[in-house]
Amino acid sequence: MNQKKTSSASNSQTSSHHRHEPALNERDNGTQGKERHAQSQVTEVLEPSHEMNWMDHHKATSKQQEHESSDSNHGPMDHEVSSMDYSHKGHEISGMDHGHKDHEMSGMDHGHKDHEMSGMDHSHMDHGMGGMDHSMHMGNFKQKFWLSLVLAIPIVILSPMMGIELPFQFTFPGSDWVVLLLGTILFFYGGQPFLSGAKMELKQKSPAMMTLIAMGITVSYFYSLYAFIANHFLAVPHVMDFFWELATLIVIMLLGHWIEMNAVSNAGNALQKLAELLPKEVIRKNADGSEEQIPLEEVTNKTQLIVRSGDKIPTDGTILEGETTIDESAVTGESRRVPKTIGSTVIGGSVNGNGTITMEVTGTGEDSYLAKVMEMVRKAQADKSRLEALSDKVAKWLFYIALVAGVLAFAVWLFVADLPTALDRMVTVFVIACPHALGLAIPLVVARSTSIAAKNGLLLKNRNALENAHHVDYLILDKTGTLTEGTFTVTGIEATGSLSASEVLAYLAGLEKTANHPIAEGILAQAEKENITAKKATDVQTRTGIGLEGVIDGQKWLIVNQKGLEQLAIQYQGNSLENYQEQGNTISYLVHDGKVEGIVALGDKVKPEASQFIQKVKDLGITPVMATGDNQEAAQAVADYLGIEAFHAAMLPDDKERLVSDYVKEGKRVVMVGDGINDAPSLARATIGIAIGAGTDVAIDSADVVLTNSEPQDILHFLTLAKKTRRKMIQNLWWGAGYNIFAIPLAAGVLAPIGIILNPAVGAVLMSMSTIIVAINAMTLSIEKSGD
Repeated sequence: MNQKKTSSASNSQTSSHHRHEPALNERDNGTQGKERHAQSQVTEVLEPSHEMNWMDHHKATSKQQEHESSDSNHGPMDHEVSSMDYSHKGHEISGMDHGHKDHEMSGMDHGHKDHEMSGMDHSHMDHGMGGMDHSMHMGNFKQKFWLSLVLAIPIVILSPMMGIELPFQFTFPGSDWVVLLLGTILFFYGGQPFLSGAKMELKQKSPAMMTLIAMGITVSYFYSLYAFIANHFLAVPHVMDFFWELATLIVIMLLGHWIEMNAVSNAGNALQKLAELLPKEVIRKNADGSEEQIPLEEVTNKTQLIVRSGDKIPTDGTILEGETTIDESAVTGESRRVPKTIGSTVIGGSVNGNGTITMEVTGTGEDSYLAKVMEMVRKAQADKSRLEALSDKVAKWLFYIALVAGVLAFAVWLFVADLPTALDRMVTVFVIACPHALGLAIPLVVARSTSIAAKNGLLLKNRNALENAHHVDYLILDKTGTLTEGTFTVTGIEATGSLSASEVLAYLAGLEKTANHPIAEGILAQAEKENITAKKATDVQTRTGIGLEGVIDGQKWLIVNQKGLEQLAIQYQGNSLENYQEQGNTISYLVHDGKVEGIVALGDKVKPEASQFIQKVKDLGITPVMATGDNQEAAQAVADYLGIEAFHAAMLPDDKERLVSDYVKEGKRVVMVGDGINDAPSLARATIGIAIGAGTDVAIDSADVVLTNSEPQDILHFLTLAKKTRRKMIQNLWWGAGYNIFAIPLAAGVLAPIGIILNPAVGAVLMSMSTIIVAINAMTLSIEKSGD
């Protein structure tokens, strides 16, 4: 790959030059903008919806499919976007109607029809069968557990364990009939979720945990029923029953499911709280200036609201009157209060600081920031990772292993002992082999990590990003706004034709007036500072990667970068041009009728934390690469200052995409960081695409991860979270699969010759413990931002 190396002349530049490094940032995000979604009420965000398959693991994005095929084979991607297509057609976010308070945003919808857990497919973790939410099913299992416990206590007291009467047990005439009656009720009531789940698993040809439990309790019940009939009505030797084991097994497994669901729900509480950030009532400012308190659901776009100090911002909007500071920590992860003034945007769910403001509503319902965040996280949690697919396969094979091991244990023990002992061994194998913990190993970690990420302003559009980012070779960074402040100030204006310097600025301001990028802001600020009226420009259009053009006084004028001059075949060598470039300034040219009429130089400062960030990236074993649309001199100034050895200047969006593709073709794992619009093709092509500094514009289709702030440290936070997430996934897989591999032989009785016997009840306890360990391990995942 051809790296643009620093020249000897450039190496002699001083560090002070390096501080003026702003990129043109391809300048192709001018007048274009995203199409807005159809407006809906805020209440639509919070209404309950029970139609979501949270863990639909058969669904995969094109990015996921690409990475699953090979780490190095990144074939054509279905979601490549033209660098000039900002409309995001076809990607409209559906109504955010899943914010009901009972919905735990954990990615685990144990929803099943009639509250009966029908179809609990734990091998595929597809729990969206009936659309009921977590808290309902938690309550359902809680109720079943307590009622089953009431039924189980007399069974345990009245029947022996494995034929051995315990000190607290007693019998009376007819007690066997009581045990039979209670055991039958318990089997069909308490065991119903497992029986229904097994039926669904077998119907889907995916036998797993529920099938194993159903086998265990079914064998126990019907053998006990046979034992009762044989002991009371047949002339045969006494046959031992398993009602004691049946009762304890059902109660313990119900308890395990209850605890598990509680852990799953808790794993997603941080995100669920987003839906509770909005106030129920707001103060509307009427046209006559009067104030009126109204319900939040009556708010529509263009409504003017008054927000006093300490109140929550009710919707997304723009400040019309007043100044304040806003606490956005709950929605973007920004720990510092953000100063806001007239024209500033505010986010629904943030908290107003020390001033009263009047705001105009710009986003409600599915168009709001919170709605987009919750939708993105929901979709991310519905994607299926490669490790999760592996755990599914292991769980499925575990069923067949348990089935073979159980039958084999039954045959061997029937040969060396008797039928009850053989049956006991088989039942124990079926219980201990339940892949419950294995099925939860990955989803619980991902549920926890996506919630942590959202809380810290790291929005995961593709959940596989966490898994793919555990090892990275190259980190490709855009310059402006990522490594630099992105705030341009004019350092010089020169007239090179018939215009004066003031007229050059007036033409520049006229063309840039409707644009939306840092250079435009710098030019307009300078015009305002010098009290210069901008020319009236019409038909202003973006020229991809080079600048923009428009019509002033009936004639076409252009603002272009160095790349634009080359494309227009215009030669220009001004006296001060080289000085501006050596100082790391960004140069824009005012062009008319094939000639340069003026130039403007703008400077941008390197972020204070950028140098430390680059060093930490290197410490992680990752090679930083800077790719910018700015000129060679400006790019080199920043690269030298930050210690970035590999950089590429004067790059169009297509050039960046080719750069990423070259690395990927070499088998390298690449993280691309860009603004999400100009860099859409390269973000889509990279192993991980990170859009930084998106603010409230979180619906960037080409990115895998959206960082709401522009802080380079957040990239490190994401990489750190990815490594920790991967580590937790591996730990949970070992706890799940490793535990089962160890426990199945023990359950089969291979250590019986030395006196170690594992009965079904103990097997159920150990199985529930492994599930709880996996849940607790997932809950310990955290990310510490301080001190990074």
